[in-house]
Amino acid sequence: MSCTHDHNCEDHECSSDWSLYKHIDLSKVTALNESVSGSAKSVFKAWEQRLHSSGEHLESNEGDPELLVFVPFTSDVKIKSISIVGGPEGTSPSKLRVFINREGIDFSDVESMQAVQEWELAENLQGVLEYQTRYSKFQSVGNITLHFPESFGGDTTQIRYIGFKGEATQLKRDVVATIVYEIRPNPSDHKTKAETGGGFSQVE
Repeated sequence: MSCTHDHNCEDHECSSDWSLYKHIDLSKVTALNESVSGSAKSVFKAWEQRLHSSGEHLESNEGDPELLVFVPFTSDVKIKSISIVGGPEGTSPSKLRVFINREGIDFSDVESMQAVQEWELAENLQGVLEYQTRYSKFQSVGNITLHFPESFGGDTTQIRYIGFKGEATQLKRDVVATIVYEIRPNPSDHKTKAETGGGFSQVE
């Protein structure tokens, strides 16, 4: 299902307030079959910048339009929709398959795995389409893998922008509070009432 912008984005969930861009761990974004190493990072940007390009984009190797993009988040997120802005002249991706919380998968893996959701994509050169997720399946997403099997007939697949809309938890995945439980307390760590001479137990 796609969303065409016949509403005021500032009042709708399309606004930048719902963008998950700031929760993407860009340093760990990777892609398989990208023609320029590290170029996948360039397609993740603020919602307002989705059509702005300095020439950088993600492109598959010549003659092989398949791409696999791994996107980790800095906190667990809930994804409501995904937006893809592709390239011109048949190089936009024509299909998207998504896998959640699966690290280190490759092309052979995704061929045999059941995707969480799949979409037939349209050529979205103006960034006016969003693809709604089955929201109940996109809760507690720590990372997402995007599989683009083919383009609209081009020799390569080009992607200029990938955006996610939704909500993020407040808890950072790498700053999780650790609670230590004492299974066997060390007697030296606990002063009794008799030892302290006071009316309270003291825990140092």
